[in-house]
Amino acid sequence: MFLARTCMVLSALVFSGVASAEVNCTDPIGDWKPREQLQREAEQRGWIVQRIKIDDGCYELRAIDRNGNKIKAKYSPASLRMRSLAVNFGNDGDTSDYLGPVPLAPVSRPASPTSQGEKK
Repeated sequence: MFLARTCMVLSALVFSGVASAEVNCTDPIGDWKPREQLQREAEQRGWIVQRIKIDDGCYELRAIDRNGNKIKAKYSPASLRMRSLAVNFGNDGDTSDYLGPVPLAPVSRPASPTSQGEKK
């Protein structure tokens, strides 16, 4: 049970960047993408979508992944960007689908000085 809770928290951190109990979306309704597009994207991940509803201005998706784990995710309706994710892993749950390397932001470095035009 402890492992399942830990995995849920870690999954939320990995995908949302912030652990928050309240996720609200403020996308203008005119910019929303259709629920069917979100369903297609979830199905491409191998998820079986049970329902998509609107909650706090976000699309809330409930699904089952290919390993039988229960998923609850919230998406911004305009961008379909995942805002939060909770996975309820079964006893034989495999977190490898959800806990991978966290991509790092690119680091901008100053250009290296060139020898042209430099006087010593």
